[in-house]
Amino acid sequence: MFGRLMPTEGKFFDLFNQHAELCVKGAKEMLGLMTNFDDLENRVHAIESIEKQADKITYTCVDLLHKTFITPIDRDDIHKLITRMDDILDLMEDAGQTVSLYDLHSVTPEAKRLAELVLACTEKVKEAVALLHNMDNARQIVAICEEIDRLESDADHVMRAAMSKLFRDEPDVRNLIKMKAIYEILETVTDRCEDVANIIEGIIVENA
Repeated sequence: MFGRLMPTEGKFFDLFNQHAELCVKGAKEMLGLMTNFDDLENRVHAIESIEKQADKITYTCVDLLHKTFITPIDRDDIHKLITRMDDILDLMEDAGQTVSLYDLHSVTPEAKRLAELVLACTEKVKEAVALLHNMDNARQIVAICEEIDRLESDADHVMRAAMSKLFRDEPDVRNLIKMKAIYEILETVTDRCEDVANIIEGIIVENA
């Protein structure tokens, strides 16, 4: 009787899914920004708005964690997963604000490619999170996490090549500094996606 009266599980997986959806939405805005600068301020504002929505979901999840007696997976894993997912959108917001503050009017094809990889990573994060409620999906989840690792490695290669080209060919030091910052932020977004994949793989190991 006592157990039935205690809060159990909550809507953690729903919150994960909502947050992952916002990560994809933010990544789409970021790719749009890196593709077309005609609507820069609106794109940046959209990313900031999405990030604020994600912050609310993160807060709700952490608050629910404090109120829930029995959680579906380890408490620390829940906290690490939602906060690391939140880092993804924090960095997207940083990227958008950096583009605006640096008054960029165009970016390189490499920056666009990094934004494409960011979107691909977030889509895979969304896929993995959507399956996490059922440990029967373990093998499929692990395969998706391995794909995120591969995409992150691709982003590493793109950034290294982009940096080499930038330092070799860009005559304007100011533009070099600006593009270097954009490259680094976008690549770090894929790092955070890989961190999420690693957390999810850890959850699989503990629970499957």
